This record gives sequence, C-alpha cells and structure tokens, in this order.
Amino acid sequence: MPQFSRLNPIRYVVAAVLCAVAFAALYLIFVRSQSGQAIDQLAFSGAENGSTGTSVTLRLLDLIPSVMVLAGAIVSILIAWARSAWFALIVGVGAAVAAIITTQLLKNVLLTRPDLGIEGYEPNSFPSGHTTVAAASALVIFLVAGPRLRWLAGTIGAAIAVAAGVSTLVSLWHRPSDVIAALLVVAFWGCIAGAVLTRTGVRSRADAAPTPARLSLRVQSWIAVLAALVTAAAAGIGATGAFGVNSLAPVAYLGAVTAIVAVGFALAITATRLFDRLP
Repeated sequence: MPQFSRLNPIRYVVAAVLCAVAFAALYLIFVRSQSGQAIDQLAFSGAENGSTGTSVTLRLLDLIPSVMVLAGAIVSILIAWARSAWFALIVGVGAAVAAIITTQLLKNVLLTRPDLGIEGYEPNSFPSGHTTVAAASALVIFLVAGPRLRWLAGTIGAAIAVAAGVSTLVSLWHRPSDVIAALLVVAFWGCIAGAVLTRTGVRSRADAAPTPARLSLRVQSWIAVLAALVTAAAAGIGATGAFGVNSLAPVAYLGAVTAIVAVGFALAITATRLFDRLP
C-alpha cells in the first residue's frame, strides 16, 4: 500500500532562513569588509584580463532577461495546463516576481558598497539582476513540474542559472559575490513558495526517486564537489601566494567561476531533495 505523509512547511521555512543568513554573511564579507572586497575585485580583475567579450556578446547577455522570461512563461504554462497545476503556477510566478523585485530593491535602494580603498568600479552591484531573472524563470518551471520530473527541471534550471551568472562575470557586468547572492535570493523565495504550497492540505506520496533522478543527483553532486575543491585550491594558492603575485588574478577568477558552479548545483541538489514529496 502506498505510504502518504503530511507536508510540513517547517522544513521550507528553515531553509529560507538559512538562505537569508548565507546572503547576509556574503554581503558582510564581500561588500562590507576590505579583505572581502579585495578578493571579489581580484576575481573581477582576472575576468577583465582574460575577457574576450564583444559588443555582440554583451547584446546577447542583455537579452537574457527577456528570453528567459518568455521561455519560462511558455514552458511553465504548458506544464501547468498538462498537469492542471494552476495554483503551483500562480505561486511560482509570485515567487519569481518577488525575487526579481527583492534583488532590485536590495541593489538599488537598501544595500550600499562602502569605499574601503579597493580599486575598481564603485557602484553597488550586489546582487545580480540578470542572474536573478534566469534563476527565477527556472524556479517557476521547477515548482510547476511534477515530482517525477522535478529533478530534470532542477538540473536544467541550475545549468541555465549558472551559465547566466558566469556570463555576467565573463562580460564584466558583475562580481562573483553578486551572482551567488542572486542565487540565494531566488532560493529564499523558492523556499517561501514551498511553504505556501504545503498549505493546500494535499498529502504527498512517499515514492522512491526514479533511476534517472538518482543518477542526475549523483552527477550534480560530483560537479558541485569538484568545483568546490577547485575553489578551495584557488583560495589556498591565493592565501599562500605560491605562484607569485602576477598569477593571483587568474587564479581568483578560476576560483570564482567554480564557486558559482558549486553553489548553483548545490542549491539545485538541495531543492530537488527538499521538494521531493511536494505535489
């Protein structure tokens, strides 16, 4: 006989709090402290030194918000129509809009970047708006997708969000911390959406994860772990100065890119497991 369990919003509320704490820590370390600003700017300088961006790539990057919103809208509406998941669609769209508004308010109104003597562009860019839009669009599809396909939506969504975030760094639009902060903003509102969806009174079926889902999670776990190891190695090299001062910028750049990859896929893995029983 199939086993059912009541959905509890507490797990989603706790996850949302953890996202908020991680966001605050990221801001205090990489925006409000001199050493954090120096690390962030060093990675940005590495991207600047190795940048091959052209006006064409910049225009393509500028199209990310509109393209992602359009693609996300079409796919999520089709899935909602096929599954009659209109309430999930409404909640998902609400969470996506809230994430985008939150990012703009934080970046342009609430948060500031103090001048601590670190050379680089001065205006606050924390968090990244482009990354937020890409991740928020993926979030809507993730919430509307059924439990059996949510792993696929999470995998593809994470890849798209990470690619968009790395692109903003490569094209010199954002620092690494801006991108990771945007992912945390979307994750926060995704958790809030999960808590809302549990209040529908529906019970969840405790089915085992399909084989493709387990394989996908395993691959994502390896990607996240390997990326985290590269980030840790880059941080170690930067701390010891093992390869000389001239090599620090590209090393920091590599560590920043892998950090974005690690965080993006770690959040995707966590989301897939967190929402595994949410109808």
